[in-house]
Amino acid sequence: MKKPIILCFWAAFLFSCSPRSFQIISSPDNQLTVEVSVAGADTSDLEYAVRYRGEVVIAPSKLGFRIAGQPSFEKNLKIKQVSRNEINRSWQPVYGEKSQITDHFNELVMRVQEKTSPHRELEVTFRVYNEGMAFRYRFLPQPGVASLVVEKENTRFSLPADCACWAAGRAQAAYRKVPVSRLNELPEPAERPLVVELSENLFLAIGEAGLVDFARMKLTTAAGAPTTLVTALHGEATVSLPGATPWRFVMVGQSPGQLLENNYFLQNLNDPCALEEVSWIRPGKVIREVTLTTQGGKACVDFAADNGLQYVEFDAGWYGPENADTSDATTVTVDPARSPGPLDLHEVIRYAATKEIGILLYVNRKALERQIDTLLPLYHSWGVKGVKYGFVQVGSQQWTAWLHEAVKKAAQNQLMVDIHDEYRPTGFSRTYPNLLTQEGIRGDEESPSTEHTLITLFTRMIAGAGDNTLCYFAPRVGEKMGGAAGQLAKSVLLYSPWQFLYWYDRPDGSPRQKGGAGSSVGIISDEPELHFWKELPVVWDDTRVLEGKIGEWATVARKNGDNWWLGSLTAHETRQLSIPLTFLDSQSVYEAVIYFDDPAAGSRTQVGIRRETVTPESVLQHTLAANTGLAVSFRKIK
Repeated sequence: MKKPIILCFWAAFLFSCSPRSFQIISSPDNQLTVEVSVAGADTSDLEYAVRYRGEVVIAPSKLGFRIAGQPSFEKNLKIKQVSRNEINRSWQPVYGEKSQITDHFNELVMRVQEKTSPHRELEVTFRVYNEGMAFRYRFLPQPGVASLVVEKENTRFSLPADCACWAAGRAQAAYRKVPVSRLNELPEPAERPLVVELSENLFLAIGEAGLVDFARMKLTTAAGAPTTLVTALHGEATVSLPGATPWRFVMVGQSPGQLLENNYFLQNLNDPCALEEVSWIRPGKVIREVTLTTQGGKACVDFAADNGLQYVEFDAGWYGPENADTSDATTVTVDPARSPGPLDLHEVIRYAATKEIGILLYVNRKALERQIDTLLPLYHSWGVKGVKYGFVQVGSQQWTAWLHEAVKKAAQNQLMVDIHDEYRPTGFSRTYPNLLTQEGIRGDEESPSTEHTLITLFTRMIAGAGDNTLCYFAPRVGEKMGGAAGQLAKSVLLYSPWQFLYWYDRPDGSPRQKGGAGSSVGIISDEPELHFWKELPVVWDDTRVLEGKIGEWATVARKNGDNWWLGSLTAHETRQLSIPLTFLDSQSVYEAVIYFDDPAAGSRTQVGIRRETVTPESVLQHTLAANTGLAVSFRKIK
């Protein structure tokens, strides 16, 4: 009975306005409704609007483009053809935060045409899920026209009020909580996804999915409309006809945690896996080799093998100064400004293979852009398992297309990829799962506060995996980032299939000189709580966001096999945790090992450990001091 009620409501709304042609489509659970219309007797603008449980979340908002050498494609339109479909399927990712993903939506494909010459046509596809809605444009063939140049996209998201949002102008910039009306005061448009708080129990995430060969989209406030967001493309985009844009989406949730838990939504808006054979794709934990020496490399391999890590990564400087055009990434030529060496990289690769540890190599974009077609097959022949693409250019269509092609080329050579710096994911890892992770995050290299990490969790992490470069023994951990227990917690909270640990630290046995790829000389000591990282998985069968408030606190539980792992952080206030363990498998008993901040522990890292036997009926109780974290492993014992 719900759907007819919604339809009647929309009909009353429509007939109270100016004449228009419209279509309505709802989510499978009928909670989310989208109206698409050609509005206005004179202008015939293409518009859409969204309601959630009867409440306006996106007011009528215009769609359209400005095309080079042609009139704008947004007015004088009529609906020519409509088709509908319902898709209900599921798929298994190669790895992820869940082992199975549901892809259930209702689809509306609408073809609109100009009323007058030249009668151009545009197709807009809307998908409405329980988790949110998405749409993309498809430019149709025109006589004598092979391609179009999109000068400006005029997609709008009109909010019902001046809501708070969490915005960052760059992928690695600090987030600020600001009213939507003040977004245009930022030095540049806001990164996506942009999380908006409509009310205490209603949140949106507005963003982009399926960006492969188009200019990147960001968001800003529309001129003269302070509560309306408008897309801001990073330059022009050329579309061969027929051709489609990336998806624009609006996720809807009753809490920030619901948005985060539903972040598989972006993957559903991308093509299925394009690789026939994926057994060579291995998620894992990584230690960075910071001395750029053979001695340091072998010490890292030994440490990885003894402590449950799978990879050692050689960072900038192993083939010369990374920003020098003369540096040749086909050679092992250590940058003397970073390390005195010596580095026999091939010997380290050989030694690592004897212990089933993979070697990853960092390569700056300057070498990649000149040498990529030589480097990737060469590294595969060396036995390298993956490449970290550094300081890549992003934003423009040219560099967006180049970067995704570079991921495809890596797959052709069975190399996994980590993209650093300003790249924000939009779901491409579903199609090419050799793209394991990426930065696009204000990670621990930037010494973010616990408050900022708790903003990142509910904003940036909706987009997908984030290489947060976790530290442990670096002084900044205790001084700025919530202590060692907080680092353990973040390894559960912040998902990445390649989890970089000990970012500024080196194992005992590495050279002690300063320099190398890291600026500190923190030596890893054998602290008992590091057993948590030794046993920690990096991919998951299930993920539950148990609680959370943006910038204030969060608790997340994740399952791998029979066991569960939990991470919790709090920012400025002490919290009394009282977490029901109902997520545990029914009729099962677990040993819970709890790691927490404890100044009385008497250890270098001030981490306390206690053990409890728990069941799904138990409640986890703990007083979490301000700016600290809690990490728990739950091992099923019966």
